[in-house]
Amino acid sequence: MIEKMMRVGRLYDFYGDLLTDRQRRCIELHYLQDLSLGEIAAELGVSRQAVNDILRRTEDAMEQYENNLHLLHQEREQKEILQQVRSLIDEAMTAGHPADESLRRALAAVDMILK
Repeated sequence: MIEKMMRVGRLYDFYGDLLTDRQRRCIELHYLQDLSLGEIAAELGVSRQAVNDILRRTEDAMEQYENNLHLLHQEREQKEILQQVRSLIDEAMTAGHPADESLRRALAAVDMILK
């Protein structure tokens, strides 16, 4: 369940602006504020089933956006490449590479991106 919450959260980070106001509100209330379907239904003035349907369709829509655009996948690949670069810079600095200062700046830049 936590993995699903994290994935929906990341998908929301990338594709939230493509959602309707109601879809965004349901995702925020359920995944970010941890409200139950009943609590969301009461707040929005709809049935619990309606909230469930909105959430399911919204998750499906975001997965479809990801299938078409691959932004989440690209981010993961970029982080893996940056981690490899970080490891290479660490190795070069440990070996006493003559360009230590430029390597330190590069390492700091990579660290900022990875965070």
